[in-house]
Amino acid sequence: MSVVATRPAGAPAALTPRLRLVLVLLLAAQFMLAVDFSILNVALPVIGAGLGFPLDRLQWIGTAFALCAAGFTLLFGRIADLFGRRRVFLGGLVVLGAASLTGGLATGPEVLVAARVFQGLATAAVTPAGLSLLTTSFPEGPLRERALGLNGALMSAGFTTGAILGGLLTDLLSWRWAFFVNVPVALAVLLVAPAVIAESRPAERPGLDVPGAVTVTLGLLAVVLGLTGAGEHGWGAPATLLPLAAGGVLLLVFVAVERRVSAPLVPLGVLGRRSVAWGNVTGLVAFFTETSLVFLLTLYLQEVLGFSPLAAGLSFGVLGAGTVVGGALAPRLIGGLGVGRVLWAGGLVQALSTVALLGLGDGRSSLWLLLAATFAGGVGNMLVIVGFMVTATSGLADHEQGLATGLATMTQQIGITMGTPVMSAVATAAMSGTGALAVLGGLKTAIALNAALALLGTLAGGVFLRARAR
Repeated sequence: MSVVATRPAGAPAALTPRLRLVLVLLLAAQFMLAVDFSILNVALPVIGAGLGFPLDRLQWIGTAFALCAAGFTLLFGRIADLFGRRRVFLGGLVVLGAASLTGGLATGPEVLVAARVFQGLATAAVTPAGLSLLTTSFPEGPLRERALGLNGALMSAGFTTGAILGGLLTDLLSWRWAFFVNVPVALAVLLVAPAVIAESRPAERPGLDVPGAVTVTLGLLAVVLGLTGAGEHGWGAPATLLPLAAGGVLLLVFVAVERRVSAPLVPLGVLGRRSVAWGNVTGLVAFFTETSLVFLLTLYLQEVLGFSPLAAGLSFGVLGAGTVVGGALAPRLIGGLGVGRVLWAGGLVQALSTVALLGLGDGRSSLWLLLAATFAGGVGNMLVIVGFMVTATSGLADHEQGLATGLATMTQQIGITMGTPVMSAVATAAMSGTGALAVLGGLKTAIALNAALALLGTLAGGVFLRARAR
């Protein structure tokens, strides 16, 4: 039996004008952060030529951001719980605006990479703090589901928008505007948010679990570094295996620490809840499969069909439209059918849409199949993502929302980071030669694995969450 959302007694049934403004501000910030993940991808060659980046070091523009965004998100989510979510949210926006301005004015590689580091740190602070402000501002039930649906839709649309916007800004103005565009948005939110968003923190402030914070942050940094190294050096290279091994050991030490400290960073009782554990597993698979599929299809459009980077980016506008539709549908479907059924349905739609992409050929007539399948897959993926967010943040007290949203954000960041190197390695290994047909064969192997993972992840999460409901 699935859980059907109900409104708690005394909770507002509709959005008030103040809640609408809170929602707009938080969604604007989350959308901007999502855009940041992909806005520089198309511009990397131009940035490298303009600032003198060696070709083999260009990936550090993205890696520096991803390392900090994934490695520090759990720590900042807990800090937001302890010291005030609004304070961390606004402080992160100040850092983001300053880092974006610095990146846009950079005259050398070192300054640009430093700016990306601080953008990643700001993302690690603003994303969980903003999500916990969202879940504590809106009561559990239909209003929260609607807010999370809109948030999920805009975040997914932000990834697609970033690719399109990056190409447009680079072609029409300069790659520097991919940084500058953040500054007015951050400034606008900073000017309005203090007056409408209330502070949220516990009455009693427990001590921060420093050993847990150090071990989990270093462990996550090592894991993400190893995963990004896999795409550059291969899975068997020491540059991949050593960070992954070190990260695994550090995360085991973190679990041991959490069993012994009086005020753990991540109470193991929270991780032991089916909704938190399996909700995050489902979310990890959803982000892993969809973001890596975008990478595979980008290769297909450019290497097989011969599209330009900008044309390839524009082709994903249909995927963005699908995520918006899925985000709008998800709250209504969850309210009527329950989270479990929506997770199953969304995962099946995503998996079947991915299977349909196995029919892609080497002619441009296949573009219609790609557009239809990515639209439907975007709808299904967004149903899963909203269901994951609702599940992973439900049934927890307000003082645990920063932890819950920190875990959910970490899941998102790691899924995004893991997907591309894994699928890149699979596609490369499956290529039987050179040329468009060889590339197409390798991509189809990776697409088939992607579909299988989407299906298995959804089925496993659905089974365990349904067992919890019973």
